[in-house]
Amino acid sequence: MAQERQAAIVGIHEYPLRVAPGVSAMNVKVDSIRAALEDAGLQWSDIDAIYDAQDGEAGGGLQLAAYLGLRPTVLDTTQVGGSSYEFHAAHAMRDIAAGKCNVAVLSYGSTSASNRVAIGTGGRGMAGPANWAQNMELPYGSTLIANYAMVKQRHQFEYGTTDEQFAGISVATRHHAMRNPEAVKAMTDLQFVGVNEITTQDVLDSRVVADPLHLLECCMISDGGGALIIASADVARGCKKPPVWLIGAGEATKYRENHGDITTSAGAQSGPIAFAEAGVTPDEIDIAMIYDSFTITVAVCLEDLGFCPKGDVGAYVEGGRLAFDSGEGPALNTDGGGLSSNHPGMRGIFLLLESARQLRGESTSQVPGAQLAVAHGNGGLLGGTHTGGTVILAKD
Repeated sequence: MAQERQAAIVGIHEYPLRVAPGVSAMNVKVDSIRAALEDAGLQWSDIDAIYDAQDGEAGGGLQLAAYLGLRPTVLDTTQVGGSSYEFHAAHAMRDIAAGKCNVAVLSYGSTSASNRVAIGTGGRGMAGPANWAQNMELPYGSTLIANYAMVKQRHQFEYGTTDEQFAGISVATRHHAMRNPEAVKAMTDLQFVGVNEITTQDVLDSRVVADPLHLLECCMISDGGGALIIASADVARGCKKPPVWLIGAGEATKYRENHGDITTSAGAQSGPIAFAEAGVTPDEIDIAMIYDSFTITVAVCLEDLGFCPKGDVGAYVEGGRLAFDSGEGPALNTDGGGLSSNHPGMRGIFLLLESARQLRGESTSQVPGAQLAVAHGNGGLLGGTHTGGTVILAKD
């Protein structure tokens, strides 16, 4: 199948600070958009589409358009959790191909660390009466991290996956983080105990936060954000940097069902759609940017995207194959990921940013000759209602 090359990432920027007191979420978004436009060699007036996940002060894109003084012909406010930005990229591909816009902006800004937002360990309760979506959870005090711990425990029971095997995911992402100065500063500013490479034993020795998830299997809570510009082929050819083409995308939803399998994610549906549209297979992928809220998220998504059969991820990640310099591939979360670089609450945009850096040859853990990347976001609760957004990217 021929790869369609109608839309490309032409400008990127990641906000450099993970702890930014006194800076608003809107400051992060707007500064990032400005820098991404400069990276592309485009102007504010070139933007005719806004994709916004209703984060911070952006008002679902409506207020952002007013703040920026733009009059977009496309305004997409899809909010499906951390995978929102993969959904946005998929929608921008479609809208550009349909001729509805030429230059789209995706942006995110958050100050979760500065505002002491208890992501993961806080309760899932809501004010008001019980409702259909939560009446089976609220009475029992379930937290977000408890949900992910339940999935890991089920995976271990079902397939025999070990803590040592899961730890390989943390070791690989920290290996990449230590080569990324912004990730090193993040860990330093957030007062990590030991800003250094880690071993499997380090992961196992870290305290258990929600059995069987250890501290070093859990993402950080940071400030941060970023922006990227997606443009039509005609615009992309005139930009400052080589375009990174969006060649396939898939979207899916999964939720609790009687007798359902909580170790299978929405990626099992969105992944095949994206790979089929791109005309490539998982074996061809050089870079796997996969949402790493916890190690279990990465593990089930690697399986569901087709990198290995269901239940085999433990053996698949052993031996350091996920490291950028392993020679085996694919390289996992080469910016350091949510485990060791940043996680302001919704990390999907960073998956696209690092994919673009890799395919431009600009990563701090650069894979030589990288041609193809997958960015896969997971939004919501892995063991409950959640979304999967998969985007395949190709070097120019």
